[in-house]
Amino acid sequence: MNTREEKLKAFDRLLTIMDELREECPWDRKQTMESLRHLTIEETYELGDAILDNDLKEVQGELGDLLLHIVFYAKIGSESGSFDIADVANGICEKLINRHPHIYGDVKVENEEEVKQNWEKIKLKEGKKSVLQGVPKSLPAMVKANRIQDKVAGVGFDWEQPEQVFEKLQEELGELQEEVSTGDKDKIESEFGDVLFSIINYARFLGINPENALERTNKKFSKRFQFLEIEAQKQGKALKDMSLAEMDIYWNKAKEMD
Repeated sequence: MNTREEKLKAFDRLLTIMDELREECPWDRKQTMESLRHLTIEETYELGDAILDNDLKEVQGELGDLLLHIVFYAKIGSESGSFDIADVANGICEKLINRHPHIYGDVKVENEEEVKQNWEKIKLKEGKKSVLQGVPKSLPAMVKANRIQDKVAGVGFDWEQPEQVFEKLQEELGELQEEVSTGDKDKIESEFGDVLFSIINYARFLGINPENALERTNKKFSKRFQFLEIEAQKQGKALKDMSLAEMDIYWNKAKEMD
């Protein structure tokens, strides 16, 4: 591993390259925070893929891409005199110190849950009017639901036992079935949303990230289905011409290979 001096030297090198690119490269010179935004989101998802694939070499590369974006935004901020990379770094340092009084102060905590509760209380003292104020509006719905539940739990608005959450899930499933029988699409959608919200909450109580769990299933399903396509092609068959029973044979073979 690199020494602290080597790490600082590498970061200084990146800052120098960013200065040069902003000055000399037509593409880099043209970029704004708005033009970079969608690219940053894309890079974040690519990092997420690498993490789920447990590809540490790829994680390293994607972290580099995100670090470049952070430096890029700070460079643009410095050009208007708004902030620079030192302000960004010092800002997060001060925030971390302020929000960890059990490390940098005299507050005592017993466990991780108390740390989270203190974190949310401190944010409210900092001027946030709502615990939910920090949840980005543009988050995907599943991620947003998980963050909402996590944040309200931080101030004590939560179930006490996983069994209670599971009972709530069953209750919501029953209400969904009642609305399905009516055929009212709007009410069905509303109850379906309640079911999803409840099962995401249950995942949190089980210590499972629902986004990661669903993506693992997406990958597993895609792998099995692609195996099915390949095997059908070997037999000179098109999937649309196969019966479900025929496809099920290859699907079960794919499951055995997991």
